Amino acid sequence: MNPFDIKSVLLAKQAQHVVLIHIPIALFIIGVTFDLVANWKKNSALAAPTYYNLLVAAVSTLPVVVTGIIAWRWGLEGAKLRGNLFLHWILGIVSRSLIWTVWWVHYRARRQPDRPLPLYRLPVGLVGALLSPDTWVGS
Repeated sequence: MNPFDIKSVLLAKQAQHVVLIHIPIALFIIGVTFDLVANWKKNSALAAPTYYNLLVAAVSTLPVVVTGIIAWRWGLEGAKLRGNLFLHWILGIVSRSLIWTVWWVHYRARRQPDRPLPLYRLPVGLVGALLSPDTWVGS
């Protein structure tokens, strides 16, 4: 396969999912890092980059899920989920749920500026970063 042939790169089996999976994971880890630093330094200026990193991470999970299902159905011909594939699926669901949960906590806090952010968002964010499928299973 020629690396400069766009058609072969875009239409390769499972290629899109393998590339896209890293975007929400990286954005989420950066968002959680901003959140931890903002909480540690008591710096509210980091609230905006935290929120937008988490927002883009949450939204970017949608094409990851779609390409994952496509890769499973077409690339793996709908094989039964077991072993690492099953673990990858479970960790993907859990990490996607945690990404959306942490974003939702920040979203609610932005809509109600008089209320402080709940502290449970920090351990939930850390667990979400640690449970990303690439951390334990690989792409």
